[in-house]
Amino acid sequence: MFWGIALLICGILTISLPLASAIGVVIVLGWILLFAGIAHVVFALQRHSIGRVLWQVLVAIIYGMTGIYMLIHPFLGVLSLSLVLATFLLLEGAFELAFYFDIRRLRHTGWVLFDGIITMILGALIWAQWPSSSLWVVGTLVGISLIFSGVSRFMLSFTSRHAGAA
Repeated sequence: MFWGIALLICGILTISLPLASAIGVVIVLGWILLFAGIAHVVFALQRHSIGRVLWQVLVAIIYGMTGIYMLIHPFLGVLSLSLVLATFLLLEGAFELAFYFDIRRLRHTGWVLFDGIITMILGALIWAQWPSSSLWVVGTLVGISLIFSGVSRFMLSFTSRHAGAA
């Protein structure tokens, strides 16, 4: 239940500040990519084969450059991130639908089906509006997805508590 409520609150906050949320996501992602690049350099120094070292260094350069680019140009990062987000939401929606068919015999699992459908629609909306609405769409659609995920998880935990009591 706690996780569902937390997702619901995060979704409301994300919708309230969509541009700030999108830029925040890009900045966090930029730092993660930069640190991942550094980790690949450290990993490359531990390799004994020149081919493996070169591969790790190449991956480190790609991660590092992408991270630095996103940190220097967060608005352009939001444009790129919106396409990645569209792909992510479409895949997440597909997995939610598969999850629904796995648990459909339980009560209140229609919320998971509803979550999957809404998430897939949100992914399709990003693709349809890109790039003109990327500055607000990332934060807004992620917030909506968080709200629906929170409600579905809350309802599932509610169902499981009643099933355990019975």
